[in-house]
Amino acid sequence: MNNVKSIHPLVINVIIGTLFARLATSMSMPFLAIYLTTVKQVSPVIAGAIIGTSVLVGVFAGFIGGNLSDRYGRRKIMMSSIVIWTFVFIGFVFADAVWIFFILNALNGICRAFFEPASRALLSDLTKQENRLMIFNLRYAAINVGVAIGPFIGLQLGTAKSTTPFLVAAFVYVAYTVSLLIQFNKYQLPERPVTKETVTISKAFRVLRKDTILLLVILGIIFNNSGYAHFSSTLSQYLANAAVFENGVELFSYALMLNAVTVLLVQYPVTCVAKKYSSLTCIMVGGITVSLGLIGYGFVQESWMLYAFTILFTIGEVFMFSMTDVFLDELAPAHLKGTYFGAMSFSGLGGVLGPWLGGALLSHYGYNSGNIVFILLAGVCALGFPFLLFVHILLRSQEKTGKKDAELHA
Repeated sequence: MNNVKSIHPLVINVIIGTLFARLATSMSMPFLAIYLTTVKQVSPVIAGAIIGTSVLVGVFAGFIGGNLSDRYGRRKIMMSSIVIWTFVFIGFVFADAVWIFFILNALNGICRAFFEPASRALLSDLTKQENRLMIFNLRYAAINVGVAIGPFIGLQLGTAKSTTPFLVAAFVYVAYTVSLLIQFNKYQLPERPVTKETVTISKAFRVLRKDTILLLVILGIIFNNSGYAHFSSTLSQYLANAAVFENGVELFSYALMLNAVTVLLVQYPVTCVAKKYSSLTCIMVGGITVSLGLIGYGFVQESWMLYAFTILFTIGEVFMFSMTDVFLDELAPAHLKGTYFGAMSFSGLGGVLGPWLGGALLSHYGYNSGNIVFILLAGVCALGFPFLLFVHILLRSQEKTGKKDAELHA
């Protein structure tokens, strides 16, 4: 109870704002691919490219956004990015040409890459060390509650056929912006040291070149992330357009909600199981489980099958994402943790390649060949396993060598 009372009002505002912001985006953005292919008659390849654009720019913008919040303060970066973000959602309401959707989703990725690192840093700034785990868990829970509710609201608003939910999302972001402005004016933020050091892309590449293990891990996770990306892009298009589904958009909405609810339900038991094994082993298990879920999607005939494979897919997702940061923290030297975490942003390339590949396969094989499409996508996702297994072997070898060296010097 004392821990709850000690939470800074700005922290509470960010957590509640995160819930409503994710609710707003999840009732609009996951349906964008369906809207583009069914209403705007955009090809699956172009739709996948538009979806992937947000992730692509976010991979590189994350370096800049996090550093700018250190240099110029959390308030300036958060307020400027969320104001632009609001206008991005308004832009989606009136967008017509394909190139406009590309620009808007690119801006969406930039705003997210700027706002979210700054907001997480703000939570850390305003929270005592012993309470940070609780705060970040509350934020993660808020995200999944928003994602669980958002698709249902989006379905009722007809997201797949209109841009009305984007206007609702814009109003939500206006409210979030006003609440943050009031809180920032009311409470003074702690002073932070100003730094001019920038984690540049070239510096990240130099780190990759020197650390073979880090490079292999990033490559492996790129393949894993490509598999995860199909849930919100390829699967949505498949369900909406395949002849076997009469109510595919509705099914996808329920699958989105089930995904978020499953994350909330299995996060604790998965974490308990993961503690018994190495973080890298858990990441490998997660990647293979996601691959099995993708294979299952290709053979879905009834709604219960979709939900069953969504639960399997989500368990793999939790294994992957709950342990990646843990493994990276273990791998990184103490004086290079920021650079290592920055380099790991390149794993987001999987979220770019996944939607593009999924769209290409749907275009080539057609919406009624889901078994072929999802087997191929699962195979690509599973390519991450040999890279991570090789890392596991290297680390075991280094561990044995270290023990031998210690025995020789004893």
